[in-house]
Amino acid sequence: MSEKIKRVLLIVGFVASTIIIVYGIYFAFFKTKPIVEQETKPTITEEVGALPSAQEGAPSVVEEGVGGTEGLQTADQIAKGGVTVATELTQASVFNTTISSEGSGVNFYDNSDGKFYSIDSTGKVVELSEQKFPSVKKATWNKDSKKAVLEFPDGSNIVYDFDAETQVTLPKHWEDFDFSPTTDELAAKSLGLDPDNRWLVLANSDGSNVKSIQALGDNESKVQVNWSPNDQVVAFSDTAEGQGSFDRKLIVPLGKNHENFKGLEVEGLGFSSKWSPNGKQLLYSVSGSYSNYRPLLWIVDGTSASMGKNRKSLSVNTWVEKCTWSTTDSIYCAVPRDLPPNAGFQPAAFNDLADSLYKIDLTTGTSSLIAIPEGEKTMTNLVVTSDQSLLYYTNALSGRLEYIKLK
Repeated sequence: MSEKIKRVLLIVGFVASTIIIVYGIYFAFFKTKPIVEQETKPTITEEVGALPSAQEGAPSVVEEGVGGTEGLQTADQIAKGGVTVATELTQASVFNTTISSEGSGVNFYDNSDGKFYSIDSTGKVVELSEQKFPSVKKATWNKDSKKAVLEFPDGSNIVYDFDAETQVTLPKHWEDFDFSPTTDELAAKSLGLDPDNRWLVLANSDGSNVKSIQALGDNESKVQVNWSPNDQVVAFSDTAEGQGSFDRKLIVPLGKNHENFKGLEVEGLGFSSKWSPNGKQLLYSVSGSYSNYRPLLWIVDGTSASMGKNRKSLSVNTWVEKCTWSTTDSIYCAVPRDLPPNAGFQPAAFNDLADSLYKIDLTTGTSSLIAIPEGEKTMTNLVVTSDQSLLYYTNALSGRLEYIKLK
């Protein structure tokens, strides 16, 4: 075979092998795979307003105490720690409520007709008096709920006896009243035009036998009248010098006879308090940096011998005005949900938050969720019946009187 033919055959072989290699690479890496048609499922379109279809996955969980009624959850008739029926007792707004004299109902004022009534859990309503009192601004009741100091917008003050149906007039320049727990006496601030004529005073409930027990001067707004059940302390004064910190205060108890009680050191601002039924302890709320200036409850000893001892936080963020003593060892409190930082500086701005009801055992220091009122309630003016079976409160949004069964 000639050299020329060999050269031609080599060239042809080279070209053929090149083509084979190129096609191999193409089929191995670049040729598109055939499309396999898959079965498609129909899409379900839900009508607007219809119930959503069930989906796969884990069930949602409602956090305890967060609130609301999820799905078709049934409210409990008696408080067990979940959503609980809250029964309305009135259709109109009520004011100036207190537990009734027999301990099973509630006294209240109806602004629409200017009368006072008592109502029990069955809805039975009884007039406390036929007398009308138009536009009562505030009613301060005595211990057995049979007398009240009635304050009016024009500054007028009267003491009305609902049993005897008699009334006496008190001076217009008196305000911030409280009844003695043991005698037929009143404490009040007597506020003359001259600061030198402003005093904390005691008097009989008919206005006689007036005694000045503490000069107020320009500090009347810093004194809270709060007569202790053991008849030792009449008021608290926030007039002491600073305690080295912006939100650390010394609250001074004021006695009937100028007693030199030990002051209460409180870690926070906005001090407000309620006595235990026997006067041995004081429940109070303050707002401090440690709580992001949310209100926080504290408990402290309050007798003359133990004033200020055994102070401890209850780790519950609410105002003392939303609490009530049930026994000497336990309290119920309405606790706002989602209370933001700095709420303690402006309580009125957060009086529409939904509440959950907690019970605090002071012997153990533990708090327990008792009820989430059905329908997102904001609770004020809590009182418990003497047999501990019902908790009455005012719905802050509607103004209506309601109750929750505790047992």
